[in-house]
Amino acid sequence: MDPVIIVGAGPVGLTLALALARQEVPCVVLDEGPGKDEPRPARTVVLRDDTAALLERLTGVPLAHEGLRWAGWRSMRRKQVMCEVAFGDAEPAPLHIAQHVLTGALRAALAGERLVRIAVDSRLDALEQEPSGVTAHTRGPKGTWWRGSYLVGCDGPRSTVRKLQDIRFPGRTAVERHAVAALRTELPWHDEALLHRTPPWRTSGPSAGEISARPLHDGVWRLDWLLPPGKELVTPELLLTRVRETLAGWAGGTTPPYELLDTGVHTVHHRLARRWRADRVFLAGDAAHLLGALGTHGLDEGLRDADNLAWKLALAWHHGPHEALLDSYQTERRAIVASRLRAADQALPLLRGGGGLRSYVPGSSRGHDVLLMDGHLGRGALGAPGSYAGSPLAPGPLEGEAPVATPPGAAVTDVVVTAEDGTFVRLRSRLGRGALLVVLIAPGTGVWERRHWVSAGIMPRLAAAVSALPHPAELLVAESYPGAAAHTVLLVRPDGHLVTALSGVRPADLYAAAEAALGGSPAAETGAGEKNGAGAKADARADAGAGSR
Repeated sequence: MDPVIIVGAGPVGLTLALALARQEVPCVVLDEGPGKDEPRPARTVVLRDDTAALLERLTGVPLAHEGLRWAGWRSMRRKQVMCEVAFGDAEPAPLHIAQHVLTGALRAALAGERLVRIAVDSRLDALEQEPSGVTAHTRGPKGTWWRGSYLVGCDGPRSTVRKLQDIRFPGRTAVERHAVAALRTELPWHDEALLHRTPPWRTSGPSAGEISARPLHDGVWRLDWLLPPGKELVTPELLLTRVRETLAGWAGGTTPPYELLDTGVHTVHHRLARRWRADRVFLAGDAAHLLGALGTHGLDEGLRDADNLAWKLALAWHHGPHEALLDSYQTERRAIVASRLRAADQALPLLRGGGGLRSYVPGSSRGHDVLLMDGHLGRGALGAPGSYAGSPLAPGPLEGEAPVATPPGAAVTDVVVTAEDGTFVRLRSRLGRGALLVVLIAPGTGVWERRHWVSAGIMPRLAAAVSALPHPAELLVAESYPGAAAHTVLLVRPDGHLVTALSGVRPADLYAAAEAALGGSPAAETGAGEKNGAGAKADARADAGAGSR
């Protein structure tokens, strides 16, 4: 079968290529550039703990060595500290890393990947779709044509793929503008990120009502100054004056030594593509959505696009197209991004309007600081990862459902589990392989060798039920899981989202939930009777398997 064509060699496109290769799907990445990225220290990304873990799993590189996990976060208004957060086990720190360092790690991992080919100096010019595949034509020094099974546009805000498919990209332009500088210096807050609103010192030029300072690796900081609405030109002289005034303000009056590494202007747009799928063509990352006001993380969502799409494309590539499963990519991901865009657009008038409710409601300023902090830290209404609770892949009501702390559709907690070979691993390390995960909560198993309990109690019947599922699944055992009682069974998607939790071994419910998570079966498209029969057969197979052990 033809490879998957990925247009664009940014972080999202490279991540998707690696994720597909890990599931034995060949890819061609069309890179319009020369195959390497220009170092830009002022162009950085902030990743939540789970998306950073996704990249570390794919690249095999501990990215914290190349970036920085913050020790804490503080929000200030004038001279007063409004909010503080210390990161640790209870709240993992985000990872702050330069984007060119991240893409370098992805390219290095792909260099040894036999299933991925990166075609440099290859700019997409045209594409044609047929029922059996896609043909992409490129121009440039190495212009040619490529044949693929599917094509994914990860080619940024000005996506050629999106334009060739005539997909509208409505939204708002220049929602926010920031002047940006990367510099090496010492600040009073060691390894802590800072959001400073209404600083007490005077500034040159337009008022700097909000400044953020985010530490990077090796003593480097990224500073962002929120610019007022309009199109005022940010000159190098004005930016240097801002740097000196800001550093002097934080240092108590004297500008400390600093080395200016990079500068720029970052403009935030809010846009959302009408469609993310056109037959065999998909959009992901900035080609599908733009967001980033109030601290929200656009690249973080793009990486979630890649994680969501990879296992679905892999299943379709290996087993034939399944339209319901492929359609669910747009349904799930677009709904979450649309919700985040709505939340940011609703909060903008309150946080940027000046006065308003802050003038009349006691304590509202502190509430606004908390809201902004949540956006920057990837939590709360502005920043929390979305849930697929309303997904078409969610199973219907099941008789054996059990409550756990993770709602169905949300990402599972990264607990320690025992793998089938008896080793102790993190649950996240088993994701991204294309298999479903079945996790049994069994207190006490951690202190015994696997051979002592693998054939005892409910394990034989559960193992038989797992072997009877309509898709490969890995059986794992955990000592505990937040909110789960003993003998609870979790069914987890290949991208780490909970399908359901069941009380005990319930083969028919487990089979039905697995089938739903895969988009249903061909039988389900013609009638429900065969599906019910499949669940009964799963029960019978599990009983037979348990009896034969």
